[in-house]
Amino acid sequence: MDGANGHPTGEDMLIDAPFGGALRVAQVGCEIRSPVRELAQRLGPGPFELVCLFASPQADFPALNRAASTAFGTADVFACTTAGEIGENGYEDGQIIAVAFPSSLFKVDALVIDELDSVNDSKLIDQLMQRRLTLGIEAPDMASEFAFLMVDGLSLQEENVATLLASAMGPMPLFGGSTGDGTAFGTTWLSHNGCIRSNAALLALVRSRWQVKVFSFDHLLPTEVRMVVTAADPGRRKVTEINAEPAAQEYARLLGRDPGLLDTFTFAAHPVVVRLGDSHHVRSIQRLDDDGNMVFFSAINEGMVLTLAQHQDMAGHLEQALAELANGGEAPAQILGCDCVLRRVEAGQFQKTREISEILTRHNVVGFNTYGEQFGALHVNQTLTGVAFYAPDGEEDAAGCP
Repeated sequence: MDGANGHPTGEDMLIDAPFGGALRVAQVGCEIRSPVRELAQRLGPGPFELVCLFASPQADFPALNRAASTAFGTADVFACTTAGEIGENGYEDGQIIAVAFPSSLFKVDALVIDELDSVNDSKLIDQLMQRRLTLGIEAPDMASEFAFLMVDGLSLQEENVATLLASAMGPMPLFGGSTGDGTAFGTTWLSHNGCIRSNAALLALVRSRWQVKVFSFDHLLPTEVRMVVTAADPGRRKVTEINAEPAAQEYARLLGRDPGLLDTFTFAAHPVVVRLGDSHHVRSIQRLDDDGNMVFFSAINEGMVLTLAQHQDMAGHLEQALAELANGGEAPAQILGCDCVLRRVEAGQFQKTREISEILTRHNVVGFNTYGEQFGALHVNQTLTGVAFYAPDGEEDAAGCP
């Protein structure tokens, strides 16, 4: 992966990210002594409804969470490991990003969904509907709303979770990201108030005084090259045959590549999409397993028709897409985003990391790189998905950032 920002080490790595907006944002390097204490100091005084920590897999996650459980007053604390961070300098490595929701601007109901593979669907839907309605009653002066999801990126349950949650959200738009482990795909973690979990999801139901817009976009266009999944293991997101041939060999043949040279860079550069209704959605390839089967980031089934996609210029598309978020001519003051790790891989492969980082910084985007994104009822890949915040009149920096 292309490292964009050569951060110094030691105490000099302390950074107070100057994001003006509804959210308070701060970051420190993983090497910092007492990172949570430094983050709390930089976020400034609360009270906060919710604090989210997006932590590089280089961080000491257990120690981070022990400290975070008591560091932010009465705020709920969500934390997760990432496939990269989005901070003051755009794409970041080795950082811990803190995003806080001030109580003056937000009302948040934070909850945990454990054991994703055995959720009681009807019970959870009823619970979420009640909590969403209660939140509206408790914050009648906060007209905007959204739901933010952080889900175990190796649980293989993201599609089920997104579909289930969307059915309970009503008009409340949902977005989120799957936790990461760099490009190792080994172990991902998330936590709530210091309790570390896996095979779980964290959900924040949010109401705000600021206007918000939940969005998702990608820079991929379908080509005329199609293929059919003829053998698969949907439960493990594995494809063993394409067009009745060994999957990796057939994919490589369609690309004109040597099957032995397929890697993460190839998959980022040559994604496949599936048509759902009137639009196409990416089904990104994660890796090849030891038997040469193709493992995907998203659900895959036998009989599915996949189409090779081609890339638009990533930087140009990102600049245009973020500019189009302008609400009646007003650009977002701040964006909380979940950006697929394969976008980051592609940026590095095509030497676009610095340019992409500059665009993200200019548009005040903060967040993390993911193993997949959730948008409404969908689990998608190779997107930038998030929520944009628009300041009310006369409140350009209502969060009171120190």
